[in-house]
Amino acid sequence: MRILRRYFSTALLAVSMLGSACAAGGGSTDRSGLALGTICSIRILAGGSEKALDEAFARLTAIEATMSANQSNTVVAQVNAEAGGQPVAIPEDLAYVTGKALWYAQLSGGAFDPTIGPVVKLWNIGMDGERIPSSDEIRETLPLVDYRAVAIDAKAGTLLLEHPGMQLDLGAIAKGYAADEVGRILVSRGVKAAVIDLGGNVKVVGRKPDGSSWRIGVQNPFDARGSYIGIATVEGDYTVVTSGVYERFFIGEDGTRYHHILDTRTGYPVDNGLVSATIISSSSVDADGLSTALFALGLRDGLALAETLDHVEAVFIDKDKRVYLSSGAGALFKLSDPDFSLAD
Repeated sequence: MRILRRYFSTALLAVSMLGSACAAGGGSTDRSGLALGTICSIRILAGGSEKALDEAFARLTAIEATMSANQSNTVVAQVNAEAGGQPVAIPEDLAYVTGKALWYAQLSGGAFDPTIGPVVKLWNIGMDGERIPSSDEIRETLPLVDYRAVAIDAKAGTLLLEHPGMQLDLGAIAKGYAADEVGRILVSRGVKAAVIDLGGNVKVVGRKPDGSSWRIGVQNPFDARGSYIGIATVEGDYTVVTSGVYERFFIGEDGTRYHHILDTRTGYPVDNGLVSATIISSSSVDADGLSTALFALGLRDGLALAETLDHVEAVFIDKDKRVYLSSGAGALFKLSDPDFSLAD
């Protein structure tokens, strides 16, 4: 089978930074590297030092070594290997992120589910060997997707997947946690202003040295990377995270696009008319989990859920280039691309 691949980094890039006053010493301090399966970039605009970057990237490496489902020697890999067997001792950060994932699974009625791992492995989208699994394979695998069968023992510090064959996959939330951790480290090391971009999960820290607002572009899901439909303008510590059909996908022989956000009910890529869901919030771990959860829920239910949450705003884009905003998003996000229209 001939399969065409196309990859986008995730949907966001911090913009309007380069003209800012920079870090102490007359220039910004920045670094990029590969971690968590993506390109991670940190730019310090005020305060801090190379040591702050060293510590931040060391933390990213440590999070990957704990939470990656795509490496054989991580704690998550050990949890998956022991599925249906013995509880596995886990560090506090893994317990925290798994707990967050289970919370959003419950909140979304299972539309977001961190036990989607067995179905993810069937498709392997964005990895070597990506393919379209048979309907029989999907039908046999779907019963393993059940967030209610994840047992965390906070007192013992253990985690157990209750059924053999289950797999934990935190790929839809771990980068958000990592962005929050990097922000915490930078602030603790005296950083006054910074932009963190973990494969498109964007978090801004502090206030820009020139006193202006942070401006973060929301990617045009139908165009090349770096093309924006509009700008989110925020003050202080904020994060903007998008989930979309254009991030990782392949195109089958029949021209069908198979993207990486899988429907926990059907085992196939979510197909609900949306092309992206963007969350604007103060917490990146929450924004990361919610962007996937709300996308999977679809426009009506996703928007309804967003309206129940404090300090969370959402921007949805559908396949007809209509843009839908949560009630408070209009104060933060301004549409600028005339090819798109704001829905009533």
